Amino acid sequence: MAASFRAIALVLLATSMTCTAAAAQTATKEKVLAAIPKLGKLAQAAVANGGVPGLAIAIVYQDEVVYLGGFGVREMGKPGAVDADTVFQLASFSKPISSTVVASVVSDGLVTWDSRIADLDPAFKLHDAYPTEQVTVRDLFNHRSGLSGNAGNDLEELGFDRATILARLHYLKPTSSFRAGYAYSNFGLTEGAVAAAKPTGKSWEDVSEEKLYQPLGMSSTSSRHADFLKHANRAELHVPVDGKWTALVKRDPDPQSPAGGASSNARDLAQWMRLVLGNGKYEGVQLIKEEAISPTHAPLMDRGKNPVSGAPSFYGLGWNVEFGRYGTVWGHAGAFSQGARTLVSLLPSEQLGIVVLANAFPTGVPEGLADTFFDLVFAGAPTEDWTAKWNAIFDSMFGPAMEAAKKVYGTPPASPSPALPLAAYAGTYANDYLGNAIVVEDDGGLALKLGPNGAHSRKLKHFDRDLFVYFPDEETPDMPFAVTFQIGPDQKASRVTIEDLNDDGQGVLARVQ
Repeated sequence: MAASFRAIALVLLATSMTCTAAAAQTATKEKVLAAIPKLGKLAQAAVANGGVPGLAIAIVYQDEVVYLGGFGVREMGKPGAVDADTVFQLASFSKPISSTVVASVVSDGLVTWDSRIADLDPAFKLHDAYPTEQVTVRDLFNHRSGLSGNAGNDLEELGFDRATILARLHYLKPTSSFRAGYAYSNFGLTEGAVAAAKPTGKSWEDVSEEKLYQPLGMSSTSSRHADFLKHANRAELHVPVDGKWTALVKRDPDPQSPAGGASSNARDLAQWMRLVLGNGKYEGVQLIKEEAISPTHAPLMDRGKNPVSGAPSFYGLGWNVEFGRYGTVWGHAGAFSQGARTLVSLLPSEQLGIVVLANAFPTGVPEGLADTFFDLVFAGAPTEDWTAKWNAIFDSMFGPAMEAAKKVYGTPPASPSPALPLAAYAGTYANDYLGNAIVVEDDGGLALKLGPNGAHSRKLKHFDRDLFVYFPDEETPDMPFAVTFQIGPDQKASRVTIEDLNDDGQGVLARVQ
């Protein structure tokens, strides 16, 4: 998605865990079991009224899986039903899972949370020398390295691989002083995970399987997109098209696998919740030492307040930590703008946890169901229409961003100034971060080619004089962004600014050919 739209998503999802009610009470198994049928009816209603195509839910209490269920369909228009074994792409829900994997590596004594990245992965560099020398695994899992929230995301969308993206983060100026500011960074966390895995001599994907998925019997869980595609029982991604959920776009998140590339189902994630709520203990065995996993839930960086509940919100190591009216909540949300929404919410004091997986974006259904479930357990009934509140948050944040882009560039001026001859704009432009941007004459117009070997190609539509627009994303086909050429004294373009790639100031490219 476009960079500005993507930045809004990061802000929202970083604060999308809540814990709400009038007064804290104690959970009991009787209360939990009584809440489940009511939650099931709400989930079924969410599917029936078009809130989402499909949902899967897992609930654990006191180290017991008390509910697994599925609702709706894996793909709109097709008969495959969602069940507890349907595999979903987890998006940023991958972060707390990766935190658990690194905790296992820490438990084995191969690294510590304070191991320096310079010692684990000497090739990795931030923009400035001091942070490069001092940044640790903890810093990267806590999003306090100075990297912006969008760092590397644009390169991934253009098709660059993980190694290239991590190497190019060096060109991005910090958005805050080292360890002084919080900025939710997919590729910062990815580097922290990859570096932590290096002492094992194995890939991140292999380490995840060996340290977490296999010991817990999570046979349908993987950090490889290819494994997700092998499952016949998998949920497709959906976005709204003309008011209907449509399986429009595929999403391969392998470059940011630790931050957003895991896939799993409700059945497997229930086992993981048992491990986390057990503080590293599973089936009576301490698989991860408490001193390795407990730091992941320490509230290190203040992120403000939850947008719905107003609860104080912090970030630990791959986990959101909030202080709500039911007590401390460990959680995380995930989303792909191409069509995924996921959520985990744990109440450690009650040994109670819920996972909600959905195959659509944007929607507040996962948060709404989780918040309502806690109400049902502790208050006996919903205290608010939480799904409506969360949907309103999504609508208020994403709708205006899209409408603003449409308003500015959706309609060309009534009397636009003519463009120069197309040859004046055609050429190769470049900078160190984005690499080459190739503008070519194409079918009487212009096309912009980005990414490895120019594989990401989009047509340019003339708007006014030296300003063109393009539509960078398949999931937002009516959201245009500006591509503006600066003309030199020779009446040829000397540089180009690509608006949606300029959040970090890297969208300006000089002509090189």
